[in-house]
Amino acid sequence: MQLGRTLLVGLLAVTLLMGCSTEKDSIVMSPLPEVDNQFRPSITWHRSIGDGSGKYYSQLSPAYDDSVVYAADRKGTVKAMDADSGEILWSIDLSQQVGFFTANLPALLSSGLTVSGDKLYIGTETGKVIALNKADGEMAWETDVAGEALSQPVVSDGLVLIHTSNGVLQALDAHTGQSKWSINLDTSTLSVRGKSAPATAYGVAIVGSDGGRISAVMLAQGQIAWQQYISQIRGATEIDRLHDINMTPVIDINSGAIFAIAYNGDLVAMDMRSSQIIWKRDLGSVNDIIVANDIIYLVDQNDRVLAIRKSDGVTVWAQDALLHRNLTAPAIYDGYLVVGDGEGYLHWLDTQDGQFVAQNKVDSSGLRSRPVIAGDKLLIQAKDGTIYLIER
Repeated sequence: MQLGRTLLVGLLAVTLLMGCSTEKDSIVMSPLPEVDNQFRPSITWHRSIGDGSGKYYSQLSPAYDDSVVYAADRKGTVKAMDADSGEILWSIDLSQQVGFFTANLPALLSSGLTVSGDKLYIGTETGKVIALNKADGEMAWETDVAGEALSQPVVSDGLVLIHTSNGVLQALDAHTGQSKWSINLDTSTLSVRGKSAPATAYGVAIVGSDGGRISAVMLAQGQIAWQQYISQIRGATEIDRLHDINMTPVIDINSGAIFAIAYNGDLVAMDMRSSQIIWKRDLGSVNDIIVANDIIYLVDQNDRVLAIRKSDGVTVWAQDALLHRNLTAPAIYDGYLVVGDGEGYLHWLDTQDGQFVAQNKVDSSGLRSRPVIAGDKLLIQAKDGTIYLIER
């Protein structure tokens, strides 16, 4: 398995920016902002899912489908829970399944869970993609892929798409796990840990790469339709020169535009058909972004929360009170923008002006994975593996 010199980053804003001693002293986590809660979010239930990810950087995140919550820990525990009560419907330990190492070594699950049809898909650091029957957790198939399965599996057109650590985009048959095609995208000897999960529309997958490039791949043939750089190498140090695209690009069906952002910059809007850049902003991030109501919501690499007008890239508002608090990607829940932080707090912001409207402590181990909308509630996984279902 090729790990290269991939950065095992646990605290992106701190670890990546502490590349030289002169920067180290300047990076200070913002104090917890004082918020006059307009409402008090409540925890409906919480359940432990194994040991979580601990200090290891992992983007494992839960999934929700048809009133059931699915969650996993890095070692290989996977559970299905009733969304209303938190009751465990089934639980399995993938470290004990056929095809993994003996002696109950951990399965090293690495990517967020994806539910599609009657299957649950997940990838591993050992280079496997696994499909489970969502009804009972029984393994439907497992397939070896080209490297660590770091991106969240994406299911489209009967294919499971996975972007591996060595820059290969691979397509598997969603029913059998058989490899249908694979193509090599950009990879770098030094990169931020993680890989861009593709977005799909019109039979095309749009995916980012370590080299700051967006690729359009035809799903039926596994052939590249076009490639476009959205970010260029800049700066003197290796850290400054990172320009990975680790987020999932957003395809705006109405306008035909693609929105994407790279670490160390840039945020761009580009035309899906021609690949031409429509506008560009000097902003960087590794987190997924949200496009809603003509606004792009994002958390940048310094943990500023921003609202950007999607038509021209103009900043509508910026919230700077959470700098270097190691924020999660944002979610829009019940009309509010919600982000978690490394100390275990959820911050609720007004989408119109970015002002705080509520704050609540969730888990002292901290939050890393993005919040997930679960019907009329919010779902989030803490670093220690505890799953919380939250409602306003």
